[in-house]
Amino acid sequence: MSYIFAETAGQPNGPLVFTFHGTGGDERQFHAAASQLMPGAHVISPRGDVSEFGANRFFRRTGEGVYDMVDLTKRSAAMSAFIEAKIEQIQPSSVLGFGYSNGANILASVLLKAPHLFDAAALLHPLIPWTPAAQIGLSGKRILVTAGRADPICPAPQTEAFLRYLETQKVKVTEFWHPGGHDLRPGEVEALTRFLNLEGAKI
Repeated sequence: MSYIFAETAGQPNGPLVFTFHGTGGDERQFHAAASQLMPGAHVISPRGDVSEFGANRFFRRTGEGVYDMVDLTKRSAAMSAFIEAKIEQIQPSSVLGFGYSNGANILASVLLKAPHLFDAAALLHPLIPWTPAAQIGLSGKRILVTAGRADPICPAPQTEAFLRYLETQKVKVTEFWHPGGHDLRPGEVEALTRFLNLEGAKI
């Protein structure tokens, strides 16, 4: 499966960053920001290939917080293949990813199936409304999760359940909470900046 995507070349043999937009966004939503947050990185930002009443998404759902799991599995496999092909083409020093909302969910789904593709990932307001199977490949991975305590779309209890799952898989989790809802706050962006640059330096 092919995607419409934005791409900005970085320094040779530098890190590669994938960004994933939220519902209604597109490949431009976080593309420029990734280059600003992590100067010199090669950045690739795919556009979700599902339309929900005209809004771009990465997979289908049947209601708010209710996923079409068959479609999610199919599209996660397609996204994994896209990511793997880009990694083979670019041969980066490290691979990082971050996504917001629906973008965080497709990134999380890829990580749950193919954790070897990423060295580190940041999930901004993810919603994982199922209990994932154990994934030994997540052990030692570095993952940032950010969330709002009053988020009506990604309720805090479900985020906390996902954080507990990651901990049981021996993921090196960093979490950032703000008191608001589904909006991105300045402190979140600061946490993401620290995480990306720290992880890029470590790898």
